[in-house]
Amino acid sequence: MASSSIYFNHALSPRTFGVSAVCGKLRRMRNHIFLLVLCLLVAACAKKPAENVQSNATEPKQIASTDVVKATPQETTLTRGQSAEVLVPIKIANGYHINANPPSFPYLKATELEVPAAHGISVEGITYPDALKKTFSFAETPLAVYEGEAVVKARLKADQSAQTGKHNLSAKLRVQACDDKVCYAPGVLDVVLPVNVQ
Repeated sequence: MASSSIYFNHALSPRTFGVSAVCGKLRRMRNHIFLLVLCLLVAACAKKPAENVQSNATEPKQIASTDVVKATPQETTLTRGQSAEVLVPIKIANGYHINANPPSFPYLKATELEVPAAHGISVEGITYPDALKKTFSFAETPLAVYEGEAVVKARLKADQSAQTGKHNLSAKLRVQACDDKVCYAPGVLDVVLPVNVQ
């Protein structure tokens, strides 16, 4: 009886199968952890595109005022010692408007043409078109704006000392574009006024 008991205890001792059993369990545990991490990575990668689509859908569109406004000055001829008008047609993209000059409120940026004197040519005055009065969701009262197409006129004078020939006068057109919900940051368009002095 004692011999069989000794044999039984010896068969169950860690020296016979304990180490291999523990190693097997560790291998299985390592495999399970690896599979768990892999599943988590796959789930995270699958979830990210949906989050990106949602964030893009709720993100407001970024508009630059200068992207929706174009100016195409027309060439004019000046005689030395005399004045003439330069027409600066402005085209505003559909769905947008720009503030008139003068604007309805001081905090709104008016459309403004700046033409520094150069080549013996100076500015006598600038005339802005009549404004449209329109109501928008972001304002309680109608606002004075330009939509579609508008023409700004710059009256120039050539001095007696002005050089004859063609000149390109550098000018800046300041605008603030808005849609029916919000106004965007003001911007500056660099424009060139072609002038022929004779």
